[in-house]
Amino acid sequence: MRRLRWIAVTIGLLIASRWAVQAQAPAPADTGAAKSSAELGRPSKSVRGKLESVDESLNGVIMRSDDGKRMAWKFDPPVIAELVKFKPGDPMIVIYRQISKNEKRVTAVAFPGAAEKPTYLNMTGARILIRGGPAVNGACGDPTAQPVTEHTVPNAGLAEVLDACWCCAADGETCTPGNRTGAGKAVLVQCFK
Repeated sequence: MRRLRWIAVTIGLLIASRWAVQAQAPAPADTGAAKSSAELGRPSKSVRGKLESVDESLNGVIMRSDDGKRMAWKFDPPVIAELVKFKPGDPMIVIYRQISKNEKRVTAVAFPGAAEKPTYLNMTGARILIRGGPAVNGACGDPTAQPVTEHTVPNAGLAEVLDACWCCAADGETCTPGNRTGAGKAVLVQCFK
């Protein structure tokens, strides 16, 4: 009975979160083109926690944040196929943009320690550019920081970025490395300028 209640609560969280906390990959008509910060109006944010479960039938992921909040995220099936490879209890980070009060769009889901070097798997559905660069005064996001490395990555391709900071953009676009790198594996869901 307790197991049924847990399943019902999990399904309820996933359904309710569809509107409140949703990771949206580009719509089918979208070629994965990067959106500018002005178009999105918000800088990236992240939430750290541990993986609780991946539900392939609902394309959902449940995590518990470090501050104890249970969060549900929805992804496209190819992303879920990668996330199911991780185990409950694995530390994870979700990097996202707050689009509106009830909408978040995920850039990446990272699993610290899952790889010896910062490794990025492109699951955006299109070829992308990953840029790496140095931190300036301990912070990422300085557009003048040099040198910058660039890696063109096909869909489902891997790249290692050994710089302190990273970003991803649609092929032919650019971005400013504003995310901190770390040893582990990140599954890229959508790129922004």
